Amino acid sequence: MNKPKGLKRGDRVAIVSLSSGILGESFASHQLDLGKERLKSFGLKPLTMPNSLKGMEYLKNHPEARAQDLKEAFADDSIAGIFCAIGGDDTYRLLPYLMEDEEFIQNVKNNSKIFSGFSDTTVNHLMFYRLGMESFYGLNILSDLAELENDMLPYTKETFLSYFAGKELTAAPATQWWYEERQDFSVESVGTKRTKHDETHGSELLQGGESVSGQLLGGCLESLYECLVGERYADQNDIVQKYNIFPTLEEWKGKIMFLETSEEKASPEKLREMLTVFKDKGIFSVIQGLIVGKPQNEAYYDEYKKVYKEVIADDTLPILYNLPFGHAFPRTLLPYGLKTTIDTDKKTLVFDEPYFVSG
Repeated sequence: MNKPKGLKRGDRVAIVSLSSGILGESFASHQLDLGKERLKSFGLKPLTMPNSLKGMEYLKNHPEARAQDLKEAFADDSIAGIFCAIGGDDTYRLLPYLMEDEEFIQNVKNNSKIFSGFSDTTVNHLMFYRLGMESFYGLNILSDLAELENDMLPYTKETFLSYFAGKELTAAPATQWWYEERQDFSVESVGTKRTKHDETHGSELLQGGESVSGQLLGGCLESLYECLVGERYADQNDIVQKYNIFPTLEEWKGKIMFLETSEEKASPEKLREMLTVFKDKGIFSVIQGLIVGKPQNEAYYDEYKKVYKEVIADDTLPILYNLPFGHAFPRTLLPYGLKTTIDTDKKTLVFDEPYFVSG
């Protein structure tokens, strides 16, 4: 995988809206201001790409405009990093505009940049994986940089620092607390604290014995499921197949798979249905291990554990559960394609190599 350089003070970073256009709505202007000010506080120069603030309706109807912003960000050598505004549900619609643009493809292959986001951004990550560029399942603008407390959550701030050269993580850090999702994101909530809980579970080894190693590959479970089933959009599976976005069974072989569930808080029955699709494709029989993110607000925490074990039905496969990534707060970053180890003794995920190029 081609790796990017780490950020440094003075770098320009692009903000893109590749899924929902909520960042451009007037009711989110205070969050946009917060996110940009936080980026500046790290010594960075934020740049909102031309279409990123055109709002939900326009971007819903113009996937080509969303794609254009990403093309321009990769074509601009002065931009060192790209951060998604937020997720959504239809970023797959950008694929024809990106995967049929040879200039964009060559820019990605020849000029790797930090690209970060989660949730529906899974589809963008799989595209970059197909093009051979490491990307980061991690922080975005609205969920992380624009935190409404007077400062970013401490764990989140440390995670963001790890996007800088010389500050790389060597493992997925444990967290002392977890936080509930907010119900109110209005300007009146600026300065209010999230509901916080002690992290009493920590990472849990659900099954498996010896430590295992492999490259990271995965994403939001619902997004991966939609790539295969197209339950929400009838044409999604056809488009994903056309551009070979979902990894083949051979590509899953030997990987450390990572999965996490969205804010929709799927019922245990729905989780079973989604996991069964992966099982039927043979994915769980060829991977080296599985890491699972904390469910948001700890919804169905124990029920999910049972479903994972029952569907996989192979107690030799290591499953590390309740890691801080994905839709739960706080979240770390996971670099696609990075060589990692599930340490079953310490119950942690270790990064076996740097995720930035040196220099």
